[in-house]
Amino acid sequence: MGYDDYLAGEPVIITAALTGGVHGKEANPAIPETPAEIGEAAAAAEAAGAAVVHLHARRDTGERAFSTERFQAVTDAVRERTDDVIIQHSTGGTGAPLSVRRQPLQTDPAPEIASLDMGPLNRYDHLTSENPRGMVDELYDEMSERGIKPELEVFNDGHLNEVGGLLERRDLEEPVYATLIFGGGTLSPPHPRNLLNAIENLPEGALFNTLGFGPHQLPLTTMGLLVGGHVRVGLEDNVYYRRGDLAESNAQLVARTARLAAELERPVATPAQARTILEL
Repeated sequence: MGYDDYLAGEPVIITAALTGGVHGKEANPAIPETPAEIGEAAAAAEAAGAAVVHLHARRDTGERAFSTERFQAVTDAVRERTDDVIIQHSTGGTGAPLSVRRQPLQTDPAPEIASLDMGPLNRYDHLTSENPRGMVDELYDEMSERGIKPELEVFNDGHLNEVGGLLERRDLEEPVYATLIFGGGTLSPPHPRNLLNAIENLPEGALFNTLGFGPHQLPLTTMGLLVGGHVRVGLEDNVYYRRGDLAESNAQLVARTARLAAELERPVATPAQARTILEL
């Protein structure tokens, strides 16, 4: 993927990261937390142009949940309220053991895509996720057995080496799909030059998705559109619409991205087109 794909008008897949597991309604009251709220947010995001919804689950208290049962409730709520959106489950988890990290993969039916963190990372002052290679391999193997496409989450340039290592250890089906993530802590510094550098270091033929945290969501996803990639937006990654103004909803952020894509003459992929692009 690259600038030629932009010039060719290739469709862009918009992923909506609806809730996450770090901040909640104290950061933005519009963040959906219950299965019903997440289902309604997914439907609105799909109507605004999202082809994929990236899902976390939460307990009734709003804290993050990992259990298959809670992911099943969220998935069921999303399927009841949406038409055809692609469901992606998170397998990330600060300090959570492998047995817990597997559980989002075990819903019925399985999610079509699941995130797979490529290595250790720190965020904020208290969040560390170790993601040793053995755990990455185990999660990948379970995804492979259940027919789930891994979305390789690249939080820094070192994780690009880990993508290469995973390709050596496992026989990933093409196209390889990686999300390039920019923010604080041990993430890649959020600067346009680092997005270009990361794209340059992806395996040949890989598809990429661009994710910028906080105020970097708008400029970096816009740049992702221009260089032919796919993009992820949503309240998990950014609670503001503009400086000082909280976003009204996930759908508001998706709709802005869809408008930008239209202005840049890139069509927004439907879920069916996204399945074709990602070979789900």
